Amino acid sequence: MLKHLEEFGKCVAIAGFRDAKIMDVEKLLDAVKSKVGLTVEFQFFDAELVATWQHLYFASLNALTAFKNQYNISKSLAVETLLCASAQRQIRKAMELIGIKKGVSKIAVLVIGEDVENVDSVLSGIAELLGAKRDDSVLMLSEEKIRALRKAFEISDTELAAVMSKDNMENALVDVIIERMALLSTRR
Repeated sequence: MLKHLEEFGKCVAIAGFRDAKIMDVEKLLDAVKSKVGLTVEFQFFDAELVATWQHLYFASLNALTAFKNQYNISKSLAVETLLCASAQRQIRKAMELIGIKKGVSKIAVLVIGEDVENVDSVLSGIAELLGAKRDDSVLMLSEEKIRALRKAFEISDTELAAVMSKDNMENALVDVIIERMALLSTRR
């Protein structure tokens, strides 16, 4: 998914990858930074705790808005997207909840940059470094993923029922997580 955000003058790309073999997260981050330079911001997420591309899209919007309005928690847009996506105020908790760790094989990647060509090029470079297969289906919801998300974000039956319409629990779950992210900005 690639979207141009005119209001911010940025482009956002969100992609999923399967069969990644991450042995050292710091080495991966350093390799990506040296390959892509400072032209974009990027963040990796454990795809098992990403509630569709919308989850990361709204995390990027919230992070960009936080920087624009100067109420960001972190100094980095990439870290701010992690905080927003996790609905956490502490970087350590955000990393523990939704960040990538050694052994994670399904990865979601968010890239934010100035133009489509640059963002697309960086995403291709990241794919190469990951040595993983591009598969956006890892962003989709499954029964197992729904259980993991509900546990991680502490979403109750009552909370889901309050937003559920037409018996669509998947949409309700995504809505609750997006709402949690939005509420993060009110607690700053």
